[in-house]
Amino acid sequence: MEVSKSGVVSAGRETTKRSIFVQREDVEFPRTADMPSTEELLPQIEVETTVGAPAKCILYNDDWHTFDEVIVQLVKATGCSIEEAEQLTWEVHTNGKASVYEGALSQCLRVSSILEEIALHTSIEM
Repeated sequence: MEVSKSGVVSAGRETTKRSIFVQREDVEFPRTADMPSTEELLPQIEVETTVGAPAKCILYNDDWHTFDEVIVQLVKATGCSIEEAEQLTWEVHTNGKASVYEGALSQCLRVSSILEEIALHTSIEM
C-alpha cells in the first residue's frame, strides 16, 4: 500500500482517495458563533475491553467418538492427567459441551487444533 502526497492510497489495482486532516496549534482559524467546536463534531466512542482475559476452548459432545478417543485426545491437547480428561469427557457427555482449556488465545487455538485432528467439534470463546 502506498500513499502519495496528494492523499491517494494505492493498494494493488484499487485506488481510493481520502482526505487527511492535521490539527495545527500554530494556526488559528476564524470561528463564527454558530460553528460547532471540534469536540462536538467528533464522535464519542466507548469501547469496553477486558485486558488479559483468558480465552476458553469449548469441546462439544457428539455421537461418533468413544470416551477413550476423547480422553486420549484431551490428554494430548491439554497435557492434563487421564483422570482430569475423564472428568472433562463426562462433563461434555452430560452437558453437551464443556470448557476444556482456559488460557491465552494462541494456546486455545493450539488445543482446539489438536482436538480437531480427530474431527472433534470445538470453539473458542473470549
